[in-house]
Amino acid sequence: MADDEITRATRLLDAQAKAERLFAEIGARGLVAPGAGEREVSDRIRDLANDLFGMTRHWHKRIVRSGPNTLMPYRENPPDRTIGADDIVFADFGPIFEEYEADFGRTFVLGDDPVKHRLRDDLAEIFDAGKRFFAADPDITGAGLYAEVERLAKEAGWELGGWHAGHLVGEFPHETIEGAHTESYITPANDTPLRRTDKAGRRCHWILEIHLVDREREFGGFYEELLTL
Repeated sequence: MADDEITRATRLLDAQAKAERLFAEIGARGLVAPGAGEREVSDRIRDLANDLFGMTRHWHKRIVRSGPNTLMPYRENPPDRTIGADDIVFADFGPIFEEYEADFGRTFVLGDDPVKHRLRDDLAEIFDAGKRFFAADPDITGAGLYAEVERLAKEAGWELGGWHAGHLVGEFPHETIEGAHTESYITPANDTPLRRTDKAGRRCHWILEIHLVDREREFGGFYEELLTL
């Protein structure tokens, strides 16, 4: 029997709270460190999640990227890279907790580079501005929200790194809208309202993800979490 909407929202928020705790521990324990490879850090985070929450499954590939690899969108698979002393690193994990998906991403800056620190700080600010924009328009479409996130990025001096700025999330495995792949993403091609129900009549919940890049300096950053709750 499917969960009711209040239970679904509660479980999605609980899944995100666990992911947020995981990422706080990543920082507190210094798991992102110079001299470590990206895959090594990814495995450290996987093992930490298992220690904190028991055996944890992930609904999408585990991503840790540093330096020039941070320019790459999700679908790319750049070679493993060793993290440097003055690097920028992002982690994007999709753990499953009690059959509900979390999707959480944060950026870590090693060293004192002021531009990298500004990028990390701008990620959170643009996310918050995008979430306020979503909240203010009950009829907002995927295309409309993508355009605003793109505008905010440009205004801050950055470029968006991918073709979309978020996607559906829910019970594992969350489903795309049958026959309409673009309707599952916050993307310029999606002119459908984000506030809608899926084919099973459940409320659609969304992840907002901000991938900012500076192609000239060859680095980027990433930030994502729930948009709709």
